[in-house]
Amino acid sequence: MKHYDYSQNGAYFITVCVKDGRELLGKVVGGDDHSTPYVLLSEYGMVTDKYIRRITGINQYVIMPNHIHMIILIDSHENGTMWASSPTQPVPQLIKSLKTLISKEIGCSIFQRSYYDHVIRSEKDYEQICQYIDTNPLRWTEDEYYTK
Repeated sequence: MKHYDYSQNGAYFITVCVKDGRELLGKVVGGDDHSTPYVLLSEYGMVTDKYIRRITGINQYVIMPNHIHMIILIDSHENGTMWASSPTQPVPQLIKSLKTLISKEIGCSIFQRSYYDHVIRSEKDYEQICQYIDTNPLRWTEDEYYTK
């Protein structure tokens, strides 16, 4: 949102997409009578997962074949050091850092230039987004980012 302070405490739903919708991060497998669908990560997906796990404040996420959904919680009181307040990175800087680290490790940039964000404003909104993230692999063929 224009003029919104993305460094303030709050919960943010972020979607980062792969350039041209290419399915570089993995593939959805399972979904038969014996297993629930899940994303089998590619090498790029595993690198992505490694760096997402390092982000302080990641509450929940899913890596899909051609995009990532995540909830980032910013709480400058909780994330600061014990003796002094540490600067908390705003959401744009967190996403830029994530993309940069992934790109450096794999040797090229695979993500679109920007990302989508939604400020989570209520417990109900938060719960709906968590459910959406949890069930994303199950609904892959109906997903707006599904390309086949």
